[in-house]
Amino acid sequence: MASYLLLFLLHSLILQSISVVAQTKSTIAIGDSHTADTNTPPWLLSPSGDFAFGFLPLQNTDMFLLSISYAKISDKTVVWYANRDSPAPKGSKVELNSKDGLLLTSPNGDRLWNTEGLNNGVSHGVFNDTGNFVLEDGDFNSLWETFKFPSDTLLPSQVVEKGGKLSSMLKETDFSRGRFELLLQSDGNLVMHSINLPSGYTNENYYESQTVGSNTSSAGTQLVFDRSGYLYVLGENSEKYNVSEEKSKVSTTDFYLRATLNFDGVFTLYKHPKSSTKSEGWTTVWSKPDNICLYTVSSGSGVCGYNSFCTLGQDKRPTCQCPKSYSLVNPDDPYGSCKPDFIQGCEEDELSKRKDLYDFEVLINTDWPFSDSVLQRPFTEELCKEACMGDCMCSVAIFRLGDSCWMKKLPLSNGKVDPTLNGAKAFLKVRKDNTSLQSFDFPPFPIIANKNNNRETLVLVVSVLFGSSAILNAVLLVAICFSTSMIVQYKKKLRRVSRSETSVETNLRCFTYEELEEATNGFDKELGRGAFGIVYEGVVNNNTCSETRVAVKKLNNFLLDQAHREFRNELNVIGLTHHKNLVRLLGFCEGGSERLLVYEYMSNGTLASLLFNADEKQKPSWKLRLELAIGIARGLVYLHEECITRIIHCDIKPQNILLDDYFNARISDFGLAKLMNMNQSKTNTGIRGTKGYVALEWFKNMPITAQVDVYSYGVVLLEIISCRRCVQEMEQEDEEKAILTDWAYDCYKDGAVDALVEGDNEALDDKEKLEKLVMIAIWCVQEDPSLRPSMRNVIHMLEGTVEVQVPPYPSQISIQYSLI
Repeated sequence: MASYLLLFLLHSLILQSISVVAQTKSTIAIGDSHTADTNTPPWLLSPSGDFAFGFLPLQNTDMFLLSISYAKISDKTVVWYANRDSPAPKGSKVELNSKDGLLLTSPNGDRLWNTEGLNNGVSHGVFNDTGNFVLEDGDFNSLWETFKFPSDTLLPSQVVEKGGKLSSMLKETDFSRGRFELLLQSDGNLVMHSINLPSGYTNENYYESQTVGSNTSSAGTQLVFDRSGYLYVLGENSEKYNVSEEKSKVSTTDFYLRATLNFDGVFTLYKHPKSSTKSEGWTTVWSKPDNICLYTVSSGSGVCGYNSFCTLGQDKRPTCQCPKSYSLVNPDDPYGSCKPDFIQGCEEDELSKRKDLYDFEVLINTDWPFSDSVLQRPFTEELCKEACMGDCMCSVAIFRLGDSCWMKKLPLSNGKVDPTLNGAKAFLKVRKDNTSLQSFDFPPFPIIANKNNNRETLVLVVSVLFGSSAILNAVLLVAICFSTSMIVQYKKKLRRVSRSETSVETNLRCFTYEELEEATNGFDKELGRGAFGIVYEGVVNNNTCSETRVAVKKLNNFLLDQAHREFRNELNVIGLTHHKNLVRLLGFCEGGSERLLVYEYMSNGTLASLLFNADEKQKPSWKLRLELAIGIARGLVYLHEECITRIIHCDIKPQNILLDDYFNARISDFGLAKLMNMNQSKTNTGIRGTKGYVALEWFKNMPITAQVDVYSYGVVLLEIISCRRCVQEMEQEDEEKAILTDWAYDCYKDGAVDALVEGDNEALDDKEKLEKLVMIAIWCVQEDPSLRPSMRNVIHMLEGTVEVQVPPYPSQISIQYSLI
């Protein structure tokens, strides 16, 4: 009996040993596979046992993620994952073969994911102690490794090459592609920014390492997370530019380290004790940026969703919050958008019997940039509140600076709590008492206006009386909204059919010539004229029965011979552009021999009128001029690099820079140079532009690139600095000042830039910035296009993230040609 017991114990120990060996193997061969199942142990363990490679069951689903995680930490923190956008169902299999490397297939054989860039030759896979899984050939050369394709996390000894990036998770428990990226750009600059899903459109950067060639002794080549736990950008000359903070040294002997781009956009270095006797979990060593709530984007909701606002926690992580009487659209997404829990609208307010419908919820140091509808200045706090209360479109009013009132409408974007607003007050308009949608007292016989053949008819919707039941009233409201929506959609469909020959496949509105003739009162009020045509002021009706002021450009006859299809294609491109520093194209008319474009109306005229019509003692403020210079540059960066089809403007000048209600610079007439030239096969066959602003390439049979706009921008920048035209008639004794670009360089060379802003005390008090702006302008007007900076680099120089080097002399030849 004793011998049988001894044999049984030996057999059990052998089986246990075999099981441990099976579970702790760190290499795989061709044909090895692993199946997704809840009770399946990891496929591989690193030799030290610190990391596990296998299937991770996703919470509350039957789906699995092929991933690498920490094996000895209770929460199984994930550091790499493969199939983030294609989770694997239970029973899926990952297998190693020589052609695909790792191949992940579903139970029915569908391909879910595989390693890319392999040309056969895979011999085996190795999982090492750094947490890196490597595919090797028969000579043990690396063919593919997880460290070269990171997800959202970096580990010590991991290196990111140019073009490499981290992509955050979508939510705290959702591994899908998220809204934030960390990228080592091709110019060596390490940046972080948000993207608009699902397209992936890139928004403004909220972090930059500034490791580009013009800012450092050598551009960045790699992002390195060294074995000691320090993170830095390695320059071309082996110089190290720290990303880690100086006081952040952590022992990798005692702690696990990981650098993760979190789902909320904060890049954080975490540490976790390796000793099992310590109870603390992951703690923050450092994080970037310092305050992500201050990050704003011009084409999205911001860090938090629409109608919410962002507050920074002590851990430098953002918290999103809905204002009072607002609630989350998706209760499971605390970082998502909020919706009002009450009805607000011009028609709804008018139908109500009550007059005192709303009250204000007051928030301190809270703002929603980019949601402005109107600015009132000078204004008192009481007038600000009264103006918002009396405007059915106003949802919040921001009172700041002692005399400024920004009224805003839904949706509110980029919401944030910002202590630097110095006590600014946000007056959020909320409905009194019956704030619920269900308790809104909607009339039992609603009247819907239906416009047919330009005649107003009234359609009486007879409803069943539901008594005083709030729930049934809500049902009635939903039914009415649905019916109205169906009618609107049907009318839109009919309109599309009737206009199929002339419609443009964007959101542009197609006008008839008669509509625009009526809107402009017979084209009687001229706003301006230029190379492309004459601009008239007009008023058009929109779909909400309200009126909108517009600018109608009647194009010159030289455009009328262009091909019908090409004209519409170019309008497609222009119509898809959207940036706060561009004038928006709203619609067009292509009837018979006429071509007209309908734009947003810019209430404050042109930059030319602002700069050149002011008295010598009443120049626009220096601060405003700096903001205008940056705004124009941002608009050009968008045209050159960020819009769907790159656009070269070809005629940048103050007359083509318009000013909106808030004196933001808005570039106009972009894309029209292409219309002038659309039947020509090259872009170097005809001179485009205006005397004084034209680059030398136009005269030398050279290819026309975006650098022609950089040249023109340099001239405009000098005009913004000096508030004088680039070419002027001068008395004989002042002839050296006649050509602004020539005179500006002489002033800079002689150390006398003060002469450019004589009598302008604000500019004279900011001499360092003045000299920098002149240097930037001189760089822009260089004869050689390759010497001019890109507009993105101009932005960096203007904002101070890139140092401005001493510019060379701009050739007189270039200046003289530009005047022809």
